[in-house]
Amino acid sequence: MSRRVSGYGAPLWHLLLLVACFVAAGYVTTRVVAAGIWLGFAAWFVGAIILHDLVLYPAYSAADAATQTLTRRASRRTPRPAVLNHLRVPAALSGLLLLVWFPLVLRGADPDYRWAVGLSTSPYLARWLLITVVLFGVSGLLYAVRRGLSRRADR
Repeated sequence: MSRRVSGYGAPLWHLLLLVACFVAAGYVTTRVVAAGIWLGFAAWFVGAIILHDLVLYPAYSAADAATQTLTRRASRRTPRPAVLNHLRVPAALSGLLLLVWFPLVLRGADPDYRWAVGLSTSPYLARWLLITVVLFGVSGLLYAVRRGLSRRADR
């Protein structure tokens, strides 16, 4: 057994966690098939893979590369804390919130949402924008504090 685990190349807990993930995925698959919604689920899954791999990944990779290029040029001129992660983190959190709530944010689910809950989806866009502004504002404030501390340490 130890020879097989050492041949795996990772700790035993990693292998056990991976097996647990496959068991959970298998259980979900049996539930989807039993509910009779496997065709819609498969279409959604393939669509999500295509959307991410062919559209989203190249888009956010290009945006990250452009940001790295711009911040690298700026950091050569003046020594200061790196700004890149102060842009990445709020952008990633805002994008994640949009990904999870996009039917409500973009008002695509308004009739269904109104029928199920009795409320409108109209406040979701303003709330998402407010959260995005707050995330970038807090990140900018943290960057300003780090830059101020860096200047003080240089003196």
